[in-house]
Amino acid sequence: MNKLAALLSTLVLLAACGKQEPAPSAPPAAAPATEQPATPAAPAAEGGAATTDQAAADQAATAAPAETVSEMDDAPPATEQQQTASTTQPQLKLGGSVGGAPTSSKFKEGTNYTKIVPAQPTNAAPGKVEVTEVFWYGCGHCFALDPAIEAWKAKGKPAYVDFNRVPAMWNEGTRLHARIFYTAEVLGKLEDLHTLIFREIHVNGNQLNNVDKIAAFFAQHGVSKDKFTETFSSFAVESKLQRADFLNKRYRIDSVPTVVVNGKFSTDVSKAGGEDKLFPLIEELAAHEHGG
Repeated sequence: MNKLAALLSTLVLLAACGKQEPAPSAPPAAAPATEQPATPAAPAAEGGAATTDQAAADQAATAAPAETVSEMDDAPPATEQQQTASTTQPQLKLGGSVGGAPTSSKFKEGTNYTKIVPAQPTNAAPGKVEVTEVFWYGCGHCFALDPAIEAWKAKGKPAYVDFNRVPAMWNEGTRLHARIFYTAEVLGKLEDLHTLIFREIHVNGNQLNNVDKIAAFFAQHGVSKDKFTETFSSFAVESKLQRADFLNKRYRIDSVPTVVVNGKFSTDVSKAGGEDKLFPLIEELAAHEHGG
């Protein structure tokens, strides 16, 4: 069993970066597998015997599933959560739903994708289905997947799919890179710089882990220091960071890259069964949401 567990952990590492990834002050290293806390074993009764009442209590305690609480499990209960979603983010809307199984027999809920309960708001236009990639510039797995994402965006995705990205927000390192992402977006340079930011980190070895390095990178690509400084700390960027934090919590993001379809289903390369199966799965879930 130990060999099997080690193999499964290795497979997970090949597909995602978890919260335990180091901040980008150093080149990204392989992350430990994200594991659920183990249920503690019940202590043995002294003297090899216990009363009937104590044995029953021990048995009940052992049988009860341990509640797993992540560091981001700070969302309110379902009804309050839905109210918060509608009041805090009034511009968002819940996507439509169609009856029946979301996917063909090739994919299974709980194995290849997870249902998000309750469903979360989207920004999709009428008649559109939102597909969101949650990513981190410092994640090697996100860098490896990015060319396939870009190719799918350009030539593969259905016309009714609205694709967007949301940066991970679980620590100061990911938040700094999220600020880079939104600074480029506010400046109108995201399409030009997105791939170059990945390459700067993973090919050129510049971790973009402080403001001076980030300002120098933007300067290399035609953004003056004054314009960069003004935008980097602007209200527009701060607002986008707040929304990203909101979505990270509601999607329960603990590893990247993660793909969320219409605020209702989440998956990743490992769950899908490989990169070649990820996009067919996304398209089946999106087609279901679109009514196809």
